[in-house]
Amino acid sequence: MLKIFTTQLQGHFNRIMEKEEMNMEDGARILAQSVISNGSIFVHGFGEMAAVETEALFGAEPLKSAKPLFTNNKINEVEGVDSVLLITRFSTDEEAIKLAEELRGNGIQTVAISAIVKTEDERTLNKIVDIHIDSKLTKPLIPDDVGTRFGFPSVMTALYAYFGLTFTIKEMVDEFE
Repeated sequence: MLKIFTTQLQGHFNRIMEKEEMNMEDGARILAQSVISNGSIFVHGFGEMAAVETEALFGAEPLKSAKPLFTNNKINEVEGVDSVLLITRFSTDEEAIKLAEELRGNGIQTVAISAIVKTEDERTLNKIVDIHIDSKLTKPLIPDDVGTRFGFPSVMTALYAYFGLTFTIKEMVDEFE
């Protein structure tokens, strides 16, 4: 079972690498501008994606200029030189959409990571933010004997996209310095 999971997960990583490379580069450009301009990158992960936020803020290699978007459940002041990185499981996350709309209304550049869910609704995260990186995972990976699926590593795919983004930010900032 672990072999099936690993193969499926590697396939998702490869799809992210191949299909989201330009979005990662464009998103990194927005976030790197904040770093270069002495601004901040405010990060917020919804639900289990708080794990990605924790990695950005407190991991072994924290994201340069990163700060939490919320402190004590209150949004921090985000200025024009700052940018925001939002991470959520699906592009249909209503709470993420609402926050992205608020940030857009305030003229704040926003990058998001989530799996794009096909829907008739025009109001999805990928259509609201400046740059969206599709984490590609919309269903569990492993089929069982009765046709249902299990194994939904949404944090792992989001972290993969996050690291692709941060490696590109590092390259851009290093080039500038």
